[in-house]
Amino acid sequence: MLPARKARVAIASMAAVLWLSTGQIAEADLKRDIQKVLVDEGLTGIAWSLINESGEVSFGAAGLQDNRTGAAFTPGTRFHVGSVTKSLLATGVLVLATEGRIDLDAPVLRYLPRLSVDNPWAGSSDVTVRHLLDHTSGLNDAHLWQLFSERADPDAPLIAAFPDPTLQLRVRSEPGTRFSYSNMGYTLLGMIIESVVGDRYESYLDDLVLAPLGMHESTFAFTTQEGDNADPMLAWGHIDDGTRYPASPVFLRPAGQFTTTAVGLARYATFLLGDGVVDGRALVDEALMRSRGKASGTEAANAGLIAGYALGMGRRDRHGVVGYCHGGNVVGFVAMLCIFPDEHKAFAYSVNTDSETADYGRIDRLFIDALGIAEVPMPPTKHPVSDMSGWHGQYVLSPNRFQMFEYIDTVFGTIRISADGSSLTMASLLAETRSLRPAGDRLYSANDRSTPSHVFYRGKGGEYLLSDGFQTFKKVPTAYLITHWTSLLMGLAGLVWILIAGTISLVRWRPGVFRRPVAPAFVAAVLLFAPLPFFLTQSFMALGDFTFASAMLATVTLLLPIGMFLTILRAWKAWRASRLNLIHGVAAALVLQWCAVLVAASMLPLRLWG
Repeated sequence: MLPARKARVAIASMAAVLWLSTGQIAEADLKRDIQKVLVDEGLTGIAWSLINESGEVSFGAAGLQDNRTGAAFTPGTRFHVGSVTKSLLATGVLVLATEGRIDLDAPVLRYLPRLSVDNPWAGSSDVTVRHLLDHTSGLNDAHLWQLFSERADPDAPLIAAFPDPTLQLRVRSEPGTRFSYSNMGYTLLGMIIESVVGDRYESYLDDLVLAPLGMHESTFAFTTQEGDNADPMLAWGHIDDGTRYPASPVFLRPAGQFTTTAVGLARYATFLLGDGVVDGRALVDEALMRSRGKASGTEAANAGLIAGYALGMGRRDRHGVVGYCHGGNVVGFVAMLCIFPDEHKAFAYSVNTDSETADYGRIDRLFIDALGIAEVPMPPTKHPVSDMSGWHGQYVLSPNRFQMFEYIDTVFGTIRISADGSSLTMASLLAETRSLRPAGDRLYSANDRSTPSHVFYRGKGGEYLLSDGFQTFKKVPTAYLITHWTSLLMGLAGLVWILIAGTISLVRWRPGVFRRPVAPAFVAAVLLFAPLPFFLTQSFMALGDFTFASAMLATVTLLLPIGMFLTILRAWKAWRASRLNLIHGVAAALVLQWCAVLVAASMLPLRLWG
């Protein structure tokens, strides 16, 4: 028996050594691949955590936490996570709901009775706490100044984000019916927490949510990299050109203000994979835990689509796998947290470069492969059981995310649905053309998705709608879009003519150029470029403030139609002297009609601080 026992011990020891060495090799390979992505994509540094099916956690880091000092990123480096904050704040709301202190289906005004919300559906469909959690409140995402302002104070009351609530809090789609991402909605959740607990939401969540989860290195409080209270362990944020940016306070801080480490994210991911019980206490009701990421009640969900967002998590179908995730970005950082409950696996990371061109999906793919997450087989293509010809045509966002840019989304964010045999083609100016395979009655799966990703349905008013669970598009008459595109093209053509003609006049008639009919329009057009150097010299975080640059922008955009009108008057009086003056007048009229459209869209004059 003794030799046999020794043999078993020897085999077990060899297996353990082999397992450890294999794991070390795999981690070394992963770090090498991550470092390659950092170089390829121009990223500064990253820290991550992985959780396997046994609950074991591994951590890693690569690159720099500060490109000026060359300090290396480590698993203990602290970082910002942007909108991943929403998932953690939602957990705090769910804790209060589990304790019976918040009713998720109660109107928001029960907890914030002094708040004024402009809701056309009030009484029949009030905004509830659940709607805020699920981004189905119908509220606008944010105003520019609420996210980019040097006036923001991390110690200011949250109501400072809504100085005139009836202007900021306008409900644009019936509450509960459609997903529309809203940073303002999550700020209201922070206010509800404070109303219920009688304390700042940061202190409450740090003490009664993060502490029980063991996230002692994490905080909802504001942290930054410079100043008297600088955190020496906090990584610097960077942008594409390598410029460092310190963290700045924002008015909507409950929606994106959170500092943690790879260890902290791993502890939170472990909690999400569980049943809500911590140290023998149900911190969050198990039924609520199981509902996270599973949309319900929206038009798309009622039409059979399972893609969507709920209670601070979104269902994510990417790279051939399906998980429940929340991404985030804030100036200088991009983060991602994904859990895969069926396999009891998870990954989380934060990159300290906020890049407009980097492919962060390469990082997701590496972690998915490292965890060995099983791919979901694509659903079989089915023949549509109903005639889809009524859904062919042009669509616009309904609602779009930022109300301020609704005109831009209407003109450039449209999609076109057309037939492609039994499949559909979805084309857009801003994205690659995608093929939609039939996956059931009016359910379709995009060519880069493993499960049904889109659903077509009719709205309450009979309108044709399309949703992917995170955006809703409404079919509009082609003539409606042609009118917008024609107006834009004519306006730009007129503007180009004015600039060219004015430049020629400046060269030919230098002493008397201002007496030429084209002069007022030319001056007004040239002045549009005047604010640019002032924007380049002011802080990025002052973009939404009333500054010299923004005041000048509002002024010159107001002067644009005035200059065009004056040129039209001059051209009318002088057209017999030269037919060229008539052309100047027509060009100015083309620009003027575009100005009228922009005025109707609330984009002229352009006020960034409004």
